[in-house]
Amino acid sequence: MKFRIKPKNIFVILIAAYVCYIFVNQQITMRNINQQINDKHAEEQKLKEKNIKLQDEVKMSTSDMYIEKLAREKLGFIKQGETPVINVKN
Repeated sequence: MKFRIKPKNIFVILIAAYVCYIFVNQQITMRNINQQINDKHAEEQKLKEKNIKLQDEVKMSTSDMYIEKLAREKLGFIKQGETPVINVKN
């Protein structure tokens, strides 16, 4: 007994294979998009934290203590009566 493949069966098999291909391809695409979404959420969280730190620094920058600290660190200012200490790094 010979097994004969009918054109109708070949067509059904091809359609089923195509549907499987599309399904797998969509799953891969969805996984990639979800990974990108998760990466963007993590990046957003880091930026929010950085924004909060910068806002705190802006608020603090108006205080006299912060201005004095910057003057001491950046410009090397000292108060009257203080002895300056010079750090030499090699």
